[in-house]
Amino acid sequence: MDYKETISYLFNAAPLFQQLGAGAYKEGLETTLTLDEHFGHPHKRFRTIHIAGTNGKGSCSHSIAAVLQRAGYKVGLFTSPHLVDFRERIRVNGQMISEDYVVKFVEEERAFFEPLHPSFFEITTAMAFKYFADQHVDIAVVEVGLGGRLDCTNIITPEISIITNISFDHVQFLGDTLAKIASEKAGIIKPGVPVVIGETVPETRPVFEAKAQEVGAPIFFAEDSDVLTSAEIDPAGGVDYMTEEYGFIHSELGGYCQLKNSKTILTALRVLRENGLRFTDDAVHEGLEAVCRLTGLRGRWEVFQHHPYIVCDTGHNVGGMQYIVQQLANVVASRQHGGDRCHLHMVFGMVSDKDISTILTMLPKDATYYFCQASVKRARPAEQICQEAAEHGLRGKAYPSVSDAFQAATFAAFDNDIVFVGGSSFIVADFLASNS
Repeated sequence: MDYKETISYLFNAAPLFQQLGAGAYKEGLETTLTLDEHFGHPHKRFRTIHIAGTNGKGSCSHSIAAVLQRAGYKVGLFTSPHLVDFRERIRVNGQMISEDYVVKFVEEERAFFEPLHPSFFEITTAMAFKYFADQHVDIAVVEVGLGGRLDCTNIITPEISIITNISFDHVQFLGDTLAKIASEKAGIIKPGVPVVIGETVPETRPVFEAKAQEVGAPIFFAEDSDVLTSAEIDPAGGVDYMTEEYGFIHSELGGYCQLKNSKTILTALRVLRENGLRFTDDAVHEGLEAVCRLTGLRGRWEVFQHHPYIVCDTGHNVGGMQYIVQQLANVVASRQHGGDRCHLHMVFGMVSDKDISTILTMLPKDATYYFCQASVKRARPAEQICQEAAEHGLRGKAYPSVSDAFQAATFAAFDNDIVFVGGSSFIVADFLASNS
């Protein structure tokens, strides 16, 4: 098999949550432990950082990886989902795993793993850990796939655990209250291992405190820390921060959600440094200033041009969308300064298992919508979204693909208008695939 055939095999031979949703979810660690034993426990050959949470996992993972890269460490990075190429999930110092490695791994190991009927994520996690061991990484930043307690990444004992925040997502697996979801995410907290909690609400904080106390894990709440003095969106892109340890920092990541993520990142870096991981202040500055360029991160308030203003963002649930809506409103207001016309064009789609009703109530009504569906089986039909949106006072048309919707939006947009692409990681994935 060549690389294309190998990826097709992986997507079709194993249940893929990215495509199927609930039908691909596999609870428990039995298969993971069997794979881990087969490969000789590769995750024990490098240090790790474990990151869970509803939103912000990707930004935090890539930011910490970028800092450690600039500090001179050889850094593995395991994240999901991918946007354009499967290999985005597994990187070393920002470079994707090679096509040859993926092909060889599947060719040599399929006879072993096929009888186990692993999920796509179980195979991918095993591949990532083996690759990091083969590459002799110093440390790997490992993002949880879904939940925490029963996630197949949860066989690691990290240097630090990080839980970014808790909001409603994947409730069919993790629970229908914030406390239940927090309990699943808290499953990554390990005995004696420091844990940083990014954001809490009254229902979730006691859950984290109880779990940390139960296993004897030092716990740090980023929202209580003094790491960040001020933060301001840079109109040219990114965010400017004034910090307690590092003075002024410019971060390449510019979404409003980064104002909260940054506290989590800086608190985690403080704890890592206090626990013996060595990196200079310059490494923090250089890592955050070039996080996307160093790690390959895409789709986080990624601005493509300014006239018209074209931006995409992977935020796809209630927690993420609240920041996107706020930021869009502020960009519209700034471009209308002085009386100039600025209209918002929304290229928008979702997958079927998300809380579409709540999100539709959040979206701006004074925009034109170009409803579309991503090229995954989980995609909610564009015509269906269009009908549901009309019930919430949102006006627009349905298009058969992201590319068609984006083309229509850019054709209609004037130079001072805004074209936003999002609603789902898969909408952004299709957009990037056709515009890269």
